[in-house]
Amino acid sequence: MAELLIRNAVLLDPLKGRTGAWVLIDGRSIAAVGAPDDPPPSDGAEQVDAQGRLLTPGLIDLHIHGIERWLFEAGPDDLVQGVDALAQYGVTTVLPTLYRVLALGHLDRVRELAAALKRCRCVQAPGLHLEGPFLWLAGAGGETLPGDVSHLEALFAAADGAVEAMSISPDTPDIIPVIRRLVERGAAPFITHTQADVEQTEAAIEAGARHATHFYDVFPAPACVEQGARPVGCVEAILADPRVSVDFIADGVHVHPTAIKAALAAKDPQRLIAITDANIGAGLAEGTYDTGWGYAVEVRPGDAARIRLPGDPRDGVLAGSALTMPQAIANLRRWLKAPEQQVWAMASWNPAALMGWPTKGRIEPGADADLVLWDDPGDGVPQAARTWSLGRCVYDRGVMMESAK
Repeated sequence: MAELLIRNAVLLDPLKGRTGAWVLIDGRSIAAVGAPDDPPPSDGAEQVDAQGRLLTPGLIDLHIHGIERWLFEAGPDDLVQGVDALAQYGVTTVLPTLYRVLALGHLDRVRELAAALKRCRCVQAPGLHLEGPFLWLAGAGGETLPGDVSHLEALFAAADGAVEAMSISPDTPDIIPVIRRLVERGAAPFITHTQADVEQTEAAIEAGARHATHFYDVFPAPACVEQGARPVGCVEAILADPRVSVDFIADGVHVHPTAIKAALAAKDPQRLIAITDANIGAGLAEGTYDTGWGYAVEVRPGDAARIRLPGDPRDGVLAGSALTMPQAIANLRRWLKAPEQQVWAMASWNPAALMGWPTKGRIEPGADADLVLWDDPGDGVPQAARTWSLGRCVYDRGVMMESAK
């Protein structure tokens, strides 16, 4: 692959802030980064004039079920098309999240979906995030099974090594052996769907569960049993432990902005991560869209994805989000009094650090050439103008990329 020079840009590194004006890509990696006063290379490289736009690392989404009209677990084609569609939202790395196909009777579907990851051409999908099945609370559906290491091994075998993360509940019976085996296997245990007490949560953390996903959502508060004494549970145990990172659905519906501010006050900023938990309908206009799960979801501006089953008790219940990563960035910038690089880090370097991907989420020599050039109004939603994944342009607004057809 020939060298590519992106010049006349505003480079934003999530750890250093605004760092330079040009970046040289050599193959799949960043070869050099230039300060505003450094003359860019003039010979040999293809050149892109950024025209003063913001250039950031590609965004990373660790918890997402679908986008637009694609539900990842509906089948291999949906997964591939949905993952690659994320390039237009500035996402270059994603963990497609499976939720309702994790029982032993669905291992063939897990096998098909894991194999399909290799067909993704525009956005990198290094593995799967399994949201369950060893959960205590079901949320909008899915399995709630006791911990079972043999079941876990069957999922690993079906996924052929493609399990990067699994969401578990500390209060699920027999969960500690599952957490330990996940750590041994190099898969990250994520805490979620729980009403665990402090002791159960601390035991899970000690076993290796060092991250909580869609924090505050399906984390009900403990019942008050002593008048005048506020109960303490899983949320407080997670906030109190500096080893544990958290992620949020930053749509303003699932989590009040004050909860995110509280986590930022309690933790190192690098321990906060943005996710979408997006479902079918995310990124589309207002409307009602079928999920293939036996119900439709309604998407409206300023709201999440909600189940639509007239006459059913589940009608109106949250079913994932309608959030995209650029909207999450815009919301976090508006809510948090934080340096801009901290906000962008929540969707780039922070998730990369959590997952042990040291070449992602940075703009520095040797890092992966996962980059996004933004039309950024500053006080609105940034729009990806171009997206590069491992040095290859996979999205150019207004142009149908050959690799994305």
